[in-house]
Amino acid sequence: MPREAEPSLNERQFVLKALEENLRLDGRTFDKYRALALTFGDEYGVADVTLGRTRVLAKTSAEVTVPYADRPLDGIFTITTELSPMASPAFEINRPTETEILLSRLLEKTVRRSGAMDTESLCLVAGQKCWSVRVDVHVLSHDGNLTDAACFAVVAALRHFRKPDTSMEGGVLTVYTPAEREPVPLSWLHSPFCITWCFFGDEGQMALLDATWSEEQVRVGSCTISLNRHGEICQIAKLGGTPVEAVALLQCTNVALTKAKEFSTYLDKKLAEDAKRRDKDGLMAELSAENDR
Repeated sequence: MPREAEPSLNERQFVLKALEENLRLDGRTFDKYRALALTFGDEYGVADVTLGRTRVLAKTSAEVTVPYADRPLDGIFTITTELSPMASPAFEINRPTETEILLSRLLEKTVRRSGAMDTESLCLVAGQKCWSVRVDVHVLSHDGNLTDAACFAVVAALRHFRKPDTSMEGGVLTVYTPAEREPVPLSWLHSPFCITWCFFGDEGQMALLDATWSEEQVRVGSCTISLNRHGEICQIAKLGGTPVEAVALLQCTNVALTKAKEFSTYLDKKLAEDAKRRDKDGLMAELSAENDR
């Protein structure tokens, strides 16, 4: 399996020495994110997120299928990740690396298992028909902190997505095209975000937010905190490495809450801008009223 090029000994020492002097290579403070940018596609459910030089594309799709036998009243919701060689030479198609496995698990725990989306609302006919919603995550460029960028992209794509409207008459299910009825958004309960800290030093006494690839190569541990703007923690993943004091983790959690609120505010703003762009002539309200009738 190909391996990613590792930094040289001089590069490692340079990064660590700079951190000891409270400096980062890009001039940021320890608790500051790189520039975050979100762009929505022409079709609903496509979100393109850039975090510095890390870029992730998430695309949401939905189809009518049969629900699982043990959950006849719930729809199906899945998240799939793809790390292609285009993002890094260490990735291969159909050969998941440890990075891809950890990323998919964190997204699964943060978004799907936290109940961010109401899967019961995806049920069309109990035990017979339901919506199957799927999010495909494509990593286009890898320069560190894939988890936070991918989680933001998934949440943005799901909140932006619209599924076809349906009706049930006489036991017959009708799925309307966008030309017949305006598509409807998913039933969304809360927006969780991943905030990842990386620890440096012999005892992990230095903590950095949004580490770049070069910084990740010299870290001694990491911790991903998933929470929403209300401070509800979905999961905390401390993936090996040097032990971290409980007080330090509490401080990281407090900062993570602030960042989650900033992410949520930014996402709401971008969604509102996109809705305004699509509703140039005020037709959305008329179509929504037609759906209600």
